[in-house]
Amino acid sequence: MMTVSPDIVCIGEPLIEFNRPRDGDGRTWLQGFGGDSQNVAIAAARQGASAGYLTSLGQDWMGDAFLELWKAEGVDASHVTRHPTAPTGVSFVTHTDAGHKFDYLRKNSAASLMQPGDMPKDYVTGAKYLHVSAIGQAISISAREAIAAAMDMAQAAGVKVSYDTNLRLRLWDLDQAREVIHATCARCNVLLPSLDDSQLLTGLRDAEAIADFYLKLGAPLVALKMSSEGCLIVTANQRIHLPGHRVTPVDATGAGDTFDGAFLARLLAGDDLEAAGRYANVAAALSTTGYGAVTPIPHRKDVLAVLGA
Repeated sequence: MMTVSPDIVCIGEPLIEFNRPRDGDGRTWLQGFGGDSQNVAIAAARQGASAGYLTSLGQDWMGDAFLELWKAEGVDASHVTRHPTAPTGVSFVTHTDAGHKFDYLRKNSAASLMQPGDMPKDYVTGAKYLHVSAIGQAISISAREAIAAAMDMAQAAGVKVSYDTNLRLRLWDLDQAREVIHATCARCNVLLPSLDDSQLLTGLRDAEAIADFYLKLGAPLVALKMSSEGCLIVTANQRIHLPGHRVTPVDATGAGDTFDGAFLARLLAGDDLEAAGRYANVAAALSTTGYGAVTPIPHRKDVLAVLGA
């Protein structure tokens, strides 16, 4: 077991990813790795931050593959558990002119069976950030309770909570999602919503109005991700709109997660909000230039090369 916690501890469900390229034969799939919160951990680690992951994996080749991935990426998995019978979850990504589409095999996955008692208190309270997402809350009641327990531990110890409002309406209905997500927004220190999800959750269209809505809920820092339009970063005293970095996108899977991990990594490194947002914009854009959630996530040197240019 790791005796010193990493700076960022993420919690949620990893998903073995099968991605079907648009230019393929329709029968060939690229096997990769996904799951929003584990994408955040890898993105943060590739930017130089220390990151760890809390989840449960199946006793299957997919669980083995994740452990090998995290070891290679430098993501601490010392508190990841293996369920004796439940499987690791799977996602399938297909692409159309309307964007990417997800299908899942994740019901009763090992991660969905996590319980509040599974949360390692010393590990959580030793971090600087606990990162959670609405997808982790949506996969099951017990996982939602586990995340709430981890948030309780973090807040009692002064650990900051970052939260992505990632909305998946296949997992729960909009009314329930709104209730849980809005309540969690009020408890977080860094809120990382995306514009399209937020428009559904708040009923608002304008980015400024959405940011103000979340400030009023109680989130002290809102970094609203707006895809190719960049991001809007808002606090009670600051309002920063940063344009997106232009690339030729191939697959946007995991772009928002890359933003999250890069933004948190740069805040930990001491960047101000504008510098952290500018860096995260570039990292997120670069992550769309290849297929899959994890493989195209840039390393720090890649982001710095663009920023330097």
